[in-house]
Amino acid sequence: MVNMGHKKQVVNLDLDIEVHSMGSLIEDLNPYDMVIIQNHGKSIKKMGRYYLSIFPMTRRRDKEEKMNFKAEKYRIVLSRITAAVVLFFFCTTQSYWETEYEIIRFFLFLIGIILVAISALGRMWCSLYIAGYKDDQLIIKGPYSICRNPLYFFSMIGVIGIGFATETFTFPIVFILLFILYYPFVIKSEENRLKQIFGTQFEEYTRKVPAFFPRFSIFEEPESYIVNPIVYRKHIFSALWFIWIVGILEVIEGMRQIGLIGHLWSLY
Repeated sequence: MVNMGHKKQVVNLDLDIEVHSMGSLIEDLNPYDMVIIQNHGKSIKKMGRYYLSIFPMTRRRDKEEKMNFKAEKYRIVLSRITAAVVLFFFCTTQSYWETEYEIIRFFLFLIGIILVAISALGRMWCSLYIAGYKDDQLIIKGPYSICRNPLYFFSMIGVIGIGFATETFTFPIVFILLFILYYPFVIKSEENRLKQIFGTQFEEYTRKVPAFFPRFSIFEEPESYIVNPIVYRKHIFSALWFIWIVGILEVIEGMRQIGLIGHLWSLY
């Protein structure tokens, strides 16, 4: 219960309403208004007209949070299944260019390494700004000043880089198609969530900054920035995954060359 002079508010904690977040709603109640919300809304008594501005909003927010959690859970499961399938094909295929045209193989791998390096540096740059602030503050500086989803943009570059690091044209094409089919839905879902959290501030941001492909002419960078080192350290390991995957590819290729594993087919 929150006592504010004559103003009273009884809040059911099962509704995930924090007392400090109720402040702005309670401020306008007159001394004779009282709202009582009991367990799960089974019994509601209302005096005054303010209950409608509190109860439906919290129920809707609770539902949206559950939907976001489920979407994130499905995304993780789907990503792991995709990674397992890709690893299987990495282990069972060989580049056609490995035995026919060494120069093509060399340039494919070189392009892959360059793209993976750009991806890792870009993701670390993004993490410098976003680490520890994801839902607490709308980040609009640094990489987030040139596009709204720079982490996904640099991830796409990294995925294409890994494709080229297989020394084939097949994997980059497949990865691009998978990215196009899957990530637009992830981006849309996350932007809907940010719109719910930040409201008009996020809408203003979307009018100025493109969703995916960077516009470098609008780049903005602060003179100083507070970084959360504990969270940032975890993000660094995530950013380095692309480099580690290239290392895994080289280990697989080495095992194939010394006869520990074979291949089922060759890919162009």
